[in-house]
Amino acid sequence: MKLYFKWILLVFVFVSCEKDPILEFDKYLISSNSVKVITKTEFTNSLTAQFGAQGSTLTFLVRSGISLHKISYQTKTVEGDLITASGAIIIPTDISEPLALASLQHGTITNESQAPSYFNTSSESSLGMLLASSGFIVAMPDYLGYGDSKSYPHPYEHKKGLSQANVDFLLAVKEFLKNEGTNWNQNLLLAGYSEGGYATLATQKLIEEEYSSFFNLKASSCGAGAYDKTQTVNAFVNFKTSGEVVNNRSYIWVLLTYNRLYGFNRPASDYFVEPYASQIEKNAQNVDIPLSFDEILKTSFKDGIKNNTELDWISAFNDNDLVSWKSKIPTRLYHGDADTYVPFFNSQSAQVGMTAKGSPSVTLEKITGGTHGSSISTFFLGTLDLFNTYKN
Repeated sequence: MKLYFKWILLVFVFVSCEKDPILEFDKYLISSNSVKVITKTEFTNSLTAQFGAQGSTLTFLVRSGISLHKISYQTKTVEGDLITASGAIIIPTDISEPLALASLQHGTITNESQAPSYFNTSSESSLGMLLASSGFIVAMPDYLGYGDSKSYPHPYEHKKGLSQANVDFLLAVKEFLKNEGTNWNQNLLLAGYSEGGYATLATQKLIEEEYSSFFNLKASSCGAGAYDKTQTVNAFVNFKTSGEVVNNRSYIWVLLTYNRLYGFNRPASDYFVEPYASQIEKNAQNVDIPLSFDEILKTSFKDGIKNNTELDWISAFNDNDLVSWKSKIPTRLYHGDADTYVPFFNSQSAQVGMTAKGSPSVTLEKITGGTHGSSISTFFLGTLDLFNTYKN
């Protein structure tokens, strides 16, 4: 009987550890700062001043003034080193009812000033402010590599580098809301576009699989993310891309990030042709190359991907795929079918793959004729609709 009891206890402990990870820290929140309070009238006026007639059409969404806060929290780098990171929290000031928490993951940024905790009005923090004014508590992580952690290279499009720091941020947000006595109804919603879409789905997966007991995650909205890294790289080595300079910088950035984080540490000349290899070695992704991406890549590297001989790289891409797993929550994928930056098939792959794994509610909202830029408004309004459906 004693042996049977011990066996049951061991099984219980094992299963519990699988579902409920031991938290890295007793406290995640390091500090918080109140940045600014904006009245309802001030915010409504700012929409018109900033966005003109388009801003005026959004003023009907504004229900409240908002207070802006920056928090610092502890997390770990991809390499496992302790680091202080940061993020923004925006709270409605004129609503007494319990509110849901919406975490917005920002898209690709190349300027430190665009990190949410700086509350730059030309950054995605403006969308966070609008969402908060409509009646949500809004949290926006800066990500590793920005804000308090700007000395660390941003883990661009790296699943673990984005998701774990985001989860740790949300654990710190929970502490902040409790300390402030904020009237949070305990529900969590996730959304993001572009890199933010990828970061959102990665964070969602990590929460559902390892932190489900810490968050009441209700729904997720992901826009135009590169969820299928494997299919994307195969398309890029076999077919022509748009050749847009900005797009190429992102694609180069992904390769340089994985080269570092997976310990390959190979020279740029292993991946890129000259004269671009020397330029990338010197300036990283900050180069102007107006060519189809396959023309930038070295033939030997392309062949290694095509012929499955670059096994470490193929494994790295596969490690960052987000298209084959089971989600339990309503998930909407938004994507324009004319997107020349992040191919539309990324969202198709995620919808098909996640549904095949038994996800009960993964839908793809195809934006006909939508480009990467023009689809953002449809994504935001659709996200607002989804959030209002699942906020309570």
